[in-house]
Amino acid sequence: MTKNAQAIYDARALGKGKMLTLGLQHMFAMFGATVLVPVITGLSMSATLLFAGLGTLIFHLLTKMKVPAFLGSSFAFLGGYAAVVSMGEAQGLSATESLPYACIGVFSAGIIYFVLAGLFAAFGAKKVMKYLPPVVTGPIIIAIGLTLSGSAIQNCNQNWWIALLAIAIIIVCNIWGKGMIRIVPILLGVLGSYLTAACFGLCDFSAVKDAAWIGLPFKWENTAFSVFANPNWGLIVSAIIAIVPISLATMMEHVGDMCAIASTTGENYLEDPGLHRTLMGDGLATMLASLFGAPANTTYGENTGVLNLTKVYDPRVIRIAAVFAIILSFCPKFSALISCMPAATIGGVSLVLYGMISAVGVRNLVENKVDLTVSRNLIIAALILVLAIGIKYGANDAISLGFTSLSGLAVAALVGIILNAVLPGKDYEFGSNIRGDVAVNLSGSTRNPNWRKEHPEHAKL
Repeated sequence: MTKNAQAIYDARALGKGKMLTLGLQHMFAMFGATVLVPVITGLSMSATLLFAGLGTLIFHLLTKMKVPAFLGSSFAFLGGYAAVVSMGEAQGLSATESLPYACIGVFSAGIIYFVLAGLFAAFGAKKVMKYLPPVVTGPIIIAIGLTLSGSAIQNCNQNWWIALLAIAIIIVCNIWGKGMIRIVPILLGVLGSYLTAACFGLCDFSAVKDAAWIGLPFKWENTAFSVFANPNWGLIVSAIIAIVPISLATMMEHVGDMCAIASTTGENYLEDPGLHRTLMGDGLATMLASLFGAPANTTYGENTGVLNLTKVYDPRVIRIAAVFAIILSFCPKFSALISCMPAATIGGVSLVLYGMISAVGVRNLVENKVDLTVSRNLIIAALILVLAIGIKYGANDAISLGFTSLSGLAVAALVGIILNAVLPGKDYEFGSNIRGDVAVNLSGSTRNPNWRKEHPEHAKL
C-alpha cells in the first residue's frame, strides 16, 4: 500500500467491524455481474459463489497477497457456453448435459493463461508489454466498460425508478456522506434500492421460502468430470476449439484490469508481483472453477470501482469478501435471496461501476500522454473501440469464423495488437515511466499536495 493510500485510509485503523463491512460491500459489488452468468447460462449459482471466493484466495496466494483484486464470473465466455450448448443439442444432448463440455473448453482456455505467464517470466514485462502498450490497453479498458453498459441499461429498463434510487444513494453517500457512510456507498445503494423494491411488492420471495438453509454448492453431474463417464470426444474437441480463442480477449481484459487496479491504488503490480503471477492466479482460478461446473473467472472491474470510491486498498478487505462468498455458497436460501434482487437494482449499481471502468481507460490514455494526433495511434484506438462495440451490438455478439467465433473484445484485441506490431512509429517503452505504466490515479497528484514528496521516484513526472 502506498503512503498516499495510507494517508487516505489505513484499513487496519478502521477496526474489524468496519473491515468486515467493507468486505461485505465488495461481495455485493461483484454480485451484480457474477450472478448474471449462471442465470444466463444455467450454471450453478452456489458453485459460482464458491469458486469466485476460492478463485480470489488462490489469486491472492499466487500474487504474494499484494493485489486487491476480486475474481468473479467472466462475461467473455457467454458466447462460448451458448455455442457448445447449441452443438450439444444438435447431437441430442440437453443444455444441462452440454454445459460440462463447455466447462472442458473453459478449462483449456485457462491453460493459455499459463503460456502467456511463461512469456512474461522468460522474457520480462518490458519485451512482452511492447506489444500491449497504452494505445492498445487503454481503448480496450474503455471498451470493456462500454460493452458491459448494455446489460446495465437492460436491467435498468425493468424499473428505472428503482435503478435511479440505487444510483442516487451511491452518489449522495459518496459525495456528501461522512465517515463510514462515504466508504460503503455501493452496499448502501444495493440495500436501499432492494428494500424499497421489496416494500412496493416488486420482489417475488417464493423461491427463498422453498430453499434449504444448508446445501452443497455443486452436483457431480454438473461438473466437467461427469463427461468422462460416457464421453463424446467430438463434442469435447469442438468445445475446446470454440472456447480457447476467447482467452485472447480475457487475457487482454486481465492486463487492462491490472492496469486499472494499479491506476487506482498507485502501485505497479505489473512489476511486483508481476503479470506472470497475476495471469497464473487468474488462469488457475478459471481452471478450478470450470472443473466443478462454475463459470470462468476474471479479475473484476466492479471491485476496482469500489476501490476507487472507498480509497481503501488493503487486499485483506478483498479476502474477507472472498470468505463471505465461500460461506454463503453453502446456503441455498441466500442464493435464492440474491436471485430475487431486482434487475433494476443490479442495473443501477452496474451503471456506475461500468462507467468507472471506462473512465479508468480514459485515464490510462491521459496519464501515458498517448498522442491521438498521430495517425497510427488514432487508427489503433479507433478500430479497437469500433470493433469491440460494433460487433457486440451489431453482429450477434461475435463474428463467426466457420470453426469458431470471436467476440468483439477478442477481435478488437487481436486487431489492436497486430496493428501496433506492424505499423511504424512505436515509441512506448515499459518501465521508463512508472506513473504512465500504471496510469496512476489522477487524484494522487491533484488532491494531495504532498504527492511528489511522498513519491520521490516520480519527481520528474
